[in-house]
Amino acid sequence: MSNMPQVFNRRNRVLLKELSKTDFKLRYQGSVLGYLWAVLRPMLLFLILYVVFSKILRFGADIPHYPVYLLCGTIFWNFFTECTNMGIQSIVMRGDLIRKLSFPKWIITISTTSTAVINLFINICVLIIFALFNGVTPSWTWLLVPVSIIEIYSLALGIAFLLGSINVKYRDIASIWEVMIQALFYCAPIIYPVSMVANYSVLAARIVLLNPIAQVIQDVRYNLITNTTITTWNYEGSWWSKMVPVVLVVVVFFAGAIYFRKKCKYFAEEV
Repeated sequence: MSNMPQVFNRRNRVLLKELSKTDFKLRYQGSVLGYLWAVLRPMLLFLILYVVFSKILRFGADIPHYPVYLLCGTIFWNFFTECTNMGIQSIVMRGDLIRKLSFPKWIITISTTSTAVINLFINICVLIIFALFNGVTPSWTWLLVPVSIIEIYSLALGIAFLLGSINVKYRDIASIWEVMIQALFYCAPIIYPVSMVANYSVLAARIVLLNPIAQVIQDVRYNLITNTTITTWNYEGSWWSKMVPVVLVVVVFFAGAIYFRKKCKYFAEEV
């Protein structure tokens, strides 16, 4: 972020590409199943959630294609979690490289989070196959899913820039975020439908849908699975309340980018 026009430099593009490839390979190095974990991790979590909340607690009985609905939320939540956790620790993990070479430090954060992006696209392919087998009818709205991906990645990247910069000096940040991410999991409609919250309190449902993570997940479900999904756009009344999640994403991204740019000059000394 120290000099954004440099993003087009061939040197920086090559460095970003090589670091991304290295991060992806190191992530699964030494494991028996290797790259299969990119698919197995969200699938195993999905199976646990599906058995507990669908079969035992009977969640989602009124939702068409609920297994696909649940898998979709699990995949995008895993992406957000992986992106932020890895992004926050990226500068610290690459401290030796920062001390030895001079280059835009944002490359490290983006290259680290790119592993999560690759995993997301692999999982979306699995999700689409699963959806087709489950009877979901393909629609032109599937083409809108990349917009949601850009939005949630921007949010995760903004958080990674902001908290990753603070984590260089105060290493407790990564641990605090791991606790916060657990709380955020229950604030987003991943395992429970928004209709269940609305039946309890309309105000509570509106507050849930103002969460950018919830807005993205519900949008993907609406565009990919069923148009009966409650979204921020069809539930909120006023136009300004509908825009709250998008505005929050923009604010978080630019706040993180600006803070990162301000602090990156000190990374070599503090890391």
